[in-house]
Amino acid sequence: MCATYGLEPTMELPNYEPLFQPESQQLLEQWMDQRSGTAKITGRKARNLNPLITAPEGKRQLDLAWWWLHLGNEPAQFSAFNARDDKLLHSRVSKKPFAQHRGLAPAHWYIEKGQRFELPNTQGFAIATIAATSHQPDGDLLSYALVTRDAVAEAATVHPRMPLLLPEKLHDDWLDPNLHGDEELLAEALAASESLSRQVRIADAPGNASAQHKPRATTAKAQPGDATLF
Repeated sequence: MCATYGLEPTMELPNYEPLFQPESQQLLEQWMDQRSGTAKITGRKARNLNPLITAPEGKRQLDLAWWWLHLGNEPAQFSAFNARDDKLLHSRVSKKPFAQHRGLAPAHWYIEKGQRFELPNTQGFAIATIAATSHQPDGDLLSYALVTRDAVAEAATVHPRMPLLLPEKLHDDWLDPNLHGDEELLAEALAASESLSRQVRIADAPGNASAQHKPRATTAKAQPGDATLF
C-alpha cells in the first residue's frame, strides 16, 4: 500500500484549482521547503501535514492535513492511511467520509516497495482521498486516507494495489459535498481512472523517457495498529 508520495519541486504543478492561487502557492512553497516535496504518513509527535484539496462549502481550498484518518478527534488506532475502494461503501470507518467528505491529494509520483511510479513526462495527477475533520484545542484539523484500487499494467508487477488516480473531469464530482458518495460515484471514479492507471510507469524502468536518475524517496512505515480495516 502506498505510504509515500509527493510533488517534484522542479516540475510544473498540476493545473488544478486552487493550486495557482497566491495563498495556495505560498503554502505549497513552504511545505516543499520543509518536506522536500515528500508526503509521509503523519506522526503523533512530528505532526507533519500534507497538502489536500477539498471543497467543504462547494468552493475548492487547499489545506495541510493529517495523513491518517481520524475517528472522533483522534487518529484511528488501526491502519488508516489507505482506504480500499471495495470497502468504501460498507466499512464503518470509510462509509461516512466517502459519502460526505472527499478530497484530492496532488502529486507527481508515489513510492511502492521502493519503486517510484510516475505518469509519462512526470505530469501531475490527483489521488482520490476520503477525509474527516477532528476538533482539537487549537482548532479544527483535517485528516485523510488515500483511496486505493486494484493495480493494473506496470504498477501490478510490484504490488496488487495502487492509488486511485482521478482525471480532471472527475474532480468536481469527487469534491462536491452535496453529491452523496454512493455506488454510482465509485463506479464512475474507477472507470475514469483506468486510462491514467495504465499509464503509470516505474520511473527508472528501461525505456521510460521520464526517468532522469531522480533520487528515490524512502518508504515511510505505517504506525503500528491493532487491525487493518481497509
